[in-house]
Parts: sequence; structure tokens; C-alpha cells
Amino acid sequence: MTVPPTSVQVETGHQDMIHDAQLDYYGRKLATASSDRTIRIFDVEQDESYRLVDSLQGHDGPVHALAWAHPSFGSILASCSFDGKVFIWKENDGPQKGWSKVKEHLLHTASVNAIAWAPHELGPILACASSDGKVSVLTFNNDGTWEASLFPAHSLGVTSVSWAPGVGIGALTNPQAGAGAEGQEALQVVKRFATGGCDGMVKIWAWNEQTKEWAPDPVEHVLSGHTDWVRDVAWAPSVGVGKAYLASAGQDKTVFIWTQSDARSAWSKVALEPAPQQQQGQGQQQQADGKFPDAVWRVSWSVAGNVLAVSSGDGKVSLWKENLKGKFEEVSQLAS
Repeated sequence: MTVPPTSVQVETGHQDMIHDAQLDYYGRKLATASSDRTIRIFDVEQDESYRLVDSLQGHDGPVHALAWAHPSFGSILASCSFDGKVFIWKENDGPQKGWSKVKEHLLHTASVNAIAWAPHELGPILACASSDGKVSVLTFNNDGTWEASLFPAHSLGVTSVSWAPGVGIGALTNPQAGAGAEGQEALQVVKRFATGGCDGMVKIWAWNEQTKEWAPDPVEHVLSGHTDWVRDVAWAPSVGVGKAYLASAGQDKTVFIWTQSDARSAWSKVALEPAPQQQQGQGQQQQADGKFPDAVWRVSWSVAGNVLAVSSGDGKVSLWKENLKGKFEEVSQLAS
């Protein structure tokens, strides 16, 4: 089915292509990033109109991605750019309203393509993925200082990054949670994230408490299946349920759903199966089974982690949900 058009067009005033648009935690602020090297901040009014409140400048190249921090840390926005820089911006609380830059992260030597804040239970921690093949993790300390770690992840470049929920698999659904060693393990804070790369791989990284470093996940580090660049990864925010869900989108026109039943289990995958599109005119390339009509650029889970949105190069967004038999089905589609 196709969702009736209920979208609202926002006139941003950007002078070039828009690469990202992100609503804050409460959906009351909108930030947009553009090739014109600026970031624009809008207030979402009660009538659902959008009022420009600030334009942030400082990047020396196209701004690729934005990420809002959890509101418990204040009104904070991170941005990354083709210039290899990551900026942290903060809204001023005093009478002098406006946004100011509070941190410049300059460890990368090539375009920074994606950024993601960790679950707020872990504190203000930001992961950054770069074309230099490395991932950096910024940690904000209570004394106002930042710590930064940098490590190689995908030799051909890192395209995307996404954090796992902050508690273990089954922490809320396991009746034994909180009782015994396994229950206590499930309730412990979990520091894991996934990255996607130009090598066609998805990789899982975990914090090692002994060495105090980020390291390959000891259970299964590399998830193979894509035959071209992984464009995006998205870990479902389904906190404490019986499975971990991770979606990956590829230049190869496929989306995989990876699942893990517990922290010691191997990952299994299944490909989404979009319905074949009707071909218009002669000479059109036939859509292959199990593939989308074009490269898939973004995947994003709903807040509850039970609906997946898929954005592909054909200008359409499809919504997918797992049925009672455990198979993901397309439930609606939005066309631009």
C-alpha cells in the first residue's frame, strides 16, 4: 500500500544539496546539513510550521551528518563534514540565545561520513566514522574535558556507525533477569556498536574493560553478506527484548536484518524481499529477486524498534515490520 501524502515541505534556505535532517529527542527542533557548508536550526511550532532560529557556520566542506545528544546532557548537536572535522554545538541557556561551538574534533585525515551518540545510560559518548578507514570515539568527562580514541576499522573507508542498546539482550524479557550470574550479566551496561564499510562488511565493536580499549567483538566481529559498499547500519533500540536486531543497507540494492539471540550467539541474517516493481517502457532493467530497485542509502528503526524504514535511490521510503512467523513484511510505502 502507499501512504497518502501527509508530508510537510520545509523551506530551509540552503543554497545546495541537503545531506541530513534530524529532529531532536522531543521533535521540537529540526537541524539540517548541506553542501553549502552550513547547519540550520529550526523551531517546530505548535502549528507544525518551521521557524529558522540559527545558521551555524565553521565547516570547510559539505556537512554530511548531524546527531542530537540526549536532552539530559543539554541541547547539544554534533556535526561532521567532508573536511574531516567533527564539531559539537551547544545552545546557550542565558539571555544571549543562540548556538556556539564547544568542541572541535580533528583526529581524522579524510571525510567524516557518520556520527552517532551512545545510549544516554553510557554517558555523553560520540562515535565517528571516516573515509580514512578509522573510527574515533569521543567521551565527555564530568570535569569538562574530552577523551578521544582512534582505531582502524575498515581499510577502504567507514560509511556508517550505530550503537547497540545500553542493556543486555533479554534483560527485560528474561524472567531470571536479576537472579543469578546470567541475569546479572544481562542487566549490566553494554558498550557495543556496529560499523559499515566500503569493503562490504559490517563489523561489531565492544569495549574491553581490562584493556580500556575498543576492540573487535569477541563473539562475532565481521558480518559478511553484502557484495558492495555498506551504506548504512542501524541497531534496533529494542531495549532488553529477546533478540538483538541490526539492519544494514547496501550499494548492492539489498537490506539485511541481522539477529542475535544472546550475547554469546552467532549472528544470523535474512534479506528483505521487496515486491517486484512494474517496469515502465522497454529496455528497463528487471528488478532482481530480493533486491530493491536501486542502491539503499538509509535504514532507520522506530523508537520502539519494531518498524524499519528503508530509503533507496528510487526516491521511495518503505516501512517493514516482523510478522508473527518472524518474517519481515513491507507494510507501507511513501513516495517523494
